[in-house]
Amino acid sequence: MKRSRFSEERIIAILKQQESGVATAEVCREHGISSATFYKWKAKFGGLEVSDARKLKALEDENTKLLAEQMLDNAMLQDIASKKW
Repeated sequence: MKRSRFSEERIIAILKQQESGVATAEVCREHGISSATFYKWKAKFGGLEVSDARKLKALEDENTKLLAEQMLDNAMLQDIASKKW
């Protein structure tokens, strides 16, 4: 997956800049992002603080690892079940 050039801290700072009264189009132009990207960020990070965003990222990483382990276990069980004894 492509890594974003903006960190969570910077994204939240951009959202707060718009919340302070600057027009959305101006914020997007200043930071070189599209309005669709801005609203996608607002849906995901709107109302979060930097510490909350870090916790969210940590939980997403943990869920990814757990899902990979579960899929590996499932594949192993299917392999064992398919063999003739």
